[in-house]
Amino acid sequence: MPSLPDGETPPEDGLLPETAAHGSDERTLSLYVHVPFCSVRCGYCDFNTYTALELGPDVSQAAYHLEAVREIEFAREALERSGAARRELHTVFFGGGTPTRLASSALVEILDSARGSFGLLEGAEVTTEANPDSVTREDLQTLADGGFTRVSFGVQSAVPHVLRTLERTHDPANVPRVVQWAKEAGLSVSTDLIYGTPGESLEDWRESLRQAISLEPDHLSAYSLIVEDGTRMAAQMRRGDVDPVDPDDQAEKYGIAEQMLSEAGFEWYEISNWSRVAGGRSALENRSAHNLAYWHNQDWWGVGPGAHSHVGGVRWWNRKHPMPYAQTVRRGLSPAVGREQLDDDTRYMERVMLESRIADGMPLTALRPEGREQIAGLVAEELIDGRSALQGRLVLTLRGRLLGDAVVRRLLVD
Repeated sequence: MPSLPDGETPPEDGLLPETAAHGSDERTLSLYVHVPFCSVRCGYCDFNTYTALELGPDVSQAAYHLEAVREIEFAREALERSGAARRELHTVFFGGGTPTRLASSALVEILDSARGSFGLLEGAEVTTEANPDSVTREDLQTLADGGFTRVSFGVQSAVPHVLRTLERTHDPANVPRVVQWAKEAGLSVSTDLIYGTPGESLEDWRESLRQAISLEPDHLSAYSLIVEDGTRMAAQMRRGDVDPVDPDDQAEKYGIAEQMLSEAGFEWYEISNWSRVAGGRSALENRSAHNLAYWHNQDWWGVGPGAHSHVGGVRWWNRKHPMPYAQTVRRGLSPAVGREQLDDDTRYMERVMLESRIADGMPLTALRPEGREQIAGLVAEELIDGRSALQGRLVLTLRGRLLGDAVVRRLLVD
């Protein structure tokens, strides 16, 4: 599990520097709620999550929603006292972990607190992640009735041996059932896949895509497997028990995903994300508004252990373990343990890194002169789209998406 970054010590009252409020009325505000609980820890996972065995009896999962509510109320007061504009929430996203390890009624209670503290914009997107085996038909209906609009199922693969390598415990046969329940409840559906797992053949990947497409989701995410130091899978690779990840294999599988998803009517809008016309909504409307808020560097407050927040160029992060996190918010204090103010160079770098990933691209005028000087070469190498460049925007080609990090390094050259 990764350690938190270093940074200055934030104040216990949660007040932000005056600069954070500047221009806040022109930015959207989102809420991220981290639920750090899982039934088991997958071998590749390095997120801030805990099983009941790891937590022991001193941390109550059943009472966690009360701590989240306390931080939401704290967030409203801290933003108000910091001079930020009062804004209704643009999006709310429950991630983890497995948010649906909590009772659906508890998730709704957290959402009710957010609605009461900030309000929700009309049509606000409200999403929860879910393991396919962690929800019932009744759970999904409770979520929809309580104001959730979207559910993102962690499918990862449709192939049993791939799931075993990933140490995913859900039954793939259960996926079509829960997707149908979600649709019947009126929820928009996203499915998450992972490609490049050791031992996954090209045909295995095609089968996972075929199965995901057959579910007719509104949205699909496909992420390359990244094995971080400190995970169980990293240790297995060091011992030789599991083959290392093959970048060439992952690149080929990304190309397969683009081809199959395009043929099925999905449109890519970010390197790892596709949406389609479904549920009476356009492909544009079925994009993840919450993730787009990140990629456009809007404001968000992250609730929960280890959650990160960003407001007006100020970023901070919470205590990682649920016990000290709970003890702090119960005292009415900020659970943040570190904070940084982004300088102009860092904010520019992050804008290039994030906006270059999306299909809408970034305006060439936003690039510094040394970055604009790279455009002709990147077009010639078929890394960015020439027609879009002539129209003043930087949009990656398929090859550019595969080499996105290299494109960013070129754009940021000194």
